[in-house]
Amino acid sequence: MDFETLFNEQYHLIVTIIAILLYPLLRKTTKKLLLKAIKGKADPHRVYRAELLLNIILAIVMLCLVLVFWGIELRGLLVLGSSLFAMLGVALFAAWSLLSNLTAFLLMFIQNDCRVGYWIRVIDGANFLEGRIIEMGLMNVVLEHVDGHKVIYPNNIFVTRPVMVLNKAPTPSKTQSTKRILGPKK
Repeated sequence: MDFETLFNEQYHLIVTIIAILLYPLLRKTTKKLLLKAIKGKADPHRVYRAELLLNIILAIVMLCLVLVFWGIELRGLLVLGSSLFAMLGVALFAAWSLLSNLTAFLLMFIQNDCRVGYWIRVIDGANFLEGRIIEMGLMNVVLEHVDGHKVIYPNNIFVTRPVMVLNKAPTPSKTQSTKRILGPKK
């Protein structure tokens, strides 16, 4: 049995082994590209979450490539690819999609203009919200309002609204809460 007949009979297995051996190299390459895309210093938890998301995407792409070599029809992969593109479209443009929050997290991570500890003002039409960023997660940004309240803001809305990074902490509101007791007037 010569090399050519062995290769012709076992090329599925050989391609799978090559893909498995290339996967760690591709992971390192994507990690280096991610770190180059970051401007400034990033929170280690954000780096970990972004790496995890990119590793999952890379694993799915590698699995699809191996499935092509194992004889999955191209039509089936085109349906899978079009479904993934449709999900990506929903992730980028749907207002209340979970995928849009994850995509917005990646955009915020790469942009890196707002960081944990920054005081910001999110402008929504005539209204605004001020606070200090205390956490930036996969799905939302947690702000601590000047008065001490925590505000959970979805990532997709945070990315689509104008955000001002403030030089200093805003002054607390001076309105006093009034207690009103329900009941008959005296």
